[in-house]
Amino acid sequence: MAQAAVTQNQHGHIADTNTGISNRKLLMWVFLASDCLFFGSFIATYLVYRNESLVGPYPNEVLNIPVTSVSTFVLLMSSLAMVLALNYAQKDRAGLARFWLLAVAALGLVFLGFQVVEFMTFVDEGLTIHQNLFGTTFFILTGFHGLHVFVGVLWLLGMAFAHFKGALTSRSTEDLEMAGLYWHFVDIVWIVIFTVIYLIGFSDGEGIETISHATAIIGG
Repeated sequence: MAQAAVTQNQHGHIADTNTGISNRKLLMWVFLASDCLFFGSFIATYLVYRNESLVGPYPNEVLNIPVTSVSTFVLLMSSLAMVLALNYAQKDRAGLARFWLLAVAALGLVFLGFQVVEFMTFVDEGLTIHQNLFGTTFFILTGFHGLHVFVGVLWLLGMAFAHFKGALTSRSTEDLEMAGLYWHFVDIVWIVIFTVIYLIGFSDGEGIETISHATAIIGG
């Protein structure tokens, strides 16, 4: 039986598959590909039902674009911090690598804080997961993404704790690379969600409100 070719990549890791990457990293790519199907399904569902809510609150009545833009910027900066963490780890500068790794986790927590406040605000304004189709699809989609961010934060904090014991060197960065793949994926997905819900959805909501006001005026 033919065996997979064993090669060595540019970081000194032994690649044990014909793709040139390790089985563990290949498994991470497969997981991210399958996760795309879940997010794709939730996003498609939101797009199908985005204008179908029969009662409010509607997107333009609750969405806060400036605040969410800030939280989006925070999450994007966490991707930059992840790149820096991996860069310093590959250069055997463990102190800086740990610092930026903790920075990624901290920025992730800040993003989650924004999301929790947003959820609480929406509930106070009458939007719940059971209120209308917008609420159902919104909370499921953004909540599923928030769960991914939370898992990523726990993963990064666990790695940072382990690396305080000297586990982070240029020859053992594959775990950090895999965490980076996961984190960048979460960030990219959020960009799509932000565009679909907060940009496209908000403009659609304004159209709905305009039509409603026009109908009310015509009806006297």
